[in-house]
Amino acid sequence: MGVLRIWVAILMTPCAHFWCRKWNLLDLVTAAMFVSIHVLALFAPFHFSWSALFMALGLGYATTLGVTLSYHRNLAHRSFRLPKLLEYLFAYLAVFSVQGGPIEWVSTHRYHHQYADTEKDVHSPMKGLWYSHIGWIFDSNARFGRYGGLKNVDDLKRQPFYRFLHHTFFLHSFILGGILYALGGFPFIVWGMGVRMIVFLHGTMLVNSAAHTWGHQAWNTGDRSKNLWWLGVLGLGEGWHNNHHAFEYSARHGLEWWQIDLTWYVIKFLEALGLATDVKLPSEAHKKRKALLINGD
Repeated sequence: MGVLRIWVAILMTPCAHFWCRKWNLLDLVTAAMFVSIHVLALFAPFHFSWSALFMALGLGYATTLGVTLSYHRNLAHRSFRLPKLLEYLFAYLAVFSVQGGPIEWVSTHRYHHQYADTEKDVHSPMKGLWYSHIGWIFDSNARFGRYGGLKNVDDLKRQPFYRFLHHTFFLHSFILGGILYALGGFPFIVWGMGVRMIVFLHGTMLVNSAAHTWGHQAWNTGDRSKNLWWLGVLGLGEGWHNNHHAFEYSARHGLEWWQIDLTWYVIKFLEALGLATDVKLPSEAHKKRKALLINGD
């Protein structure tokens, strides 16, 4: 019932933020791409195979880990450091999530934290759950025009690799589609490009919508961020969202032993190998200050 309640709320979108606003060419192309992915996934029951399913799961977790580990914790918040080749590898995996290139994604996310749950937040639930979930993606004026461009990602724009991905990220998914077709034909396209994309994309987007609407606030963050346990599990640790907004710099989002955070486990493994360095975690003093604030002391 909880999931059904979420989707009912998501579909109730204010007219002003979707149907009754101006759509430019980029918005229409983005919407057409998203509709195409969902239509492609409808063929899944008729082209099922175990190899296609396992491929989609493996590829889905790899590309989503690229988003959570690279785009989010490494590039957006600089929660840890990686050797450049490994950093670029994880960022390249994230490109196949169809969530944009690293420069665009990181810029949007940094603005989200700067203006979290205010009128200037690029995907705030204040504009409706649908808008915060996926409607904002079809509103390029809000994404690019509101803040005057990509002014907060000079660290990434200085690197040729990230500039290359920024201008070519769509191309890489088409290349991946060709590889999947060569390996497994149309079933691999349906499951690897259709089912995989919509399942893991919506899983990521739920952090913007559901984790700013339902759940528990463990820390006083001054916004609507919540810890949502089931999204913490499904979202590779991203669902411990109130923890994240309280300690943005932290490489670990599941701060309690029982808060499953698969992305953190990978970072910890890389640290044990000597590959992840300068791994940032919240101090006990910082935790106490946040806890005192939420108790009103």
